[in-house]
Amino acid sequence: MLTTTALVLFVLAMLGAWVWYSALQARELANRVAIETCQRLNVQFLDGTVAFSAMRPVRDSEGRLTLRRNYVFDYTEDGVSRQQGFVVLCGLDVEAVGLAPDRDHLH
Repeated sequence: MLTTTALVLFVLAMLGAWVWYSALQARELANRVAIETCQRLNVQFLDGTVAFSAMRPVRDSEGRLTLRRNYVFDYTEDGVSRQQGFVVLCGLDVEAVGLAPDRDHLH
């Protein structure tokens, strides 16, 4: 029979595993969205990955508690200057994606 301490540790371990797996899924999605956006707009995606920038709990469109994650990425239009884009996810739904302020927001 499990002790209370063992049960609490097990629940915390499962919660940690869920958060870790969810973070991996979100980062992979943000990376894919950033790459596709750069390809569609004919700019070069730099560094090969997005960088996590912020996270906070929010309610999704159905009222469920989820996480809003912000990612940033660098790109270049001319091969010289570096600019920054962003991807915002609400859970695993793309909420927004865009490029530097002088570019139009895409979504």
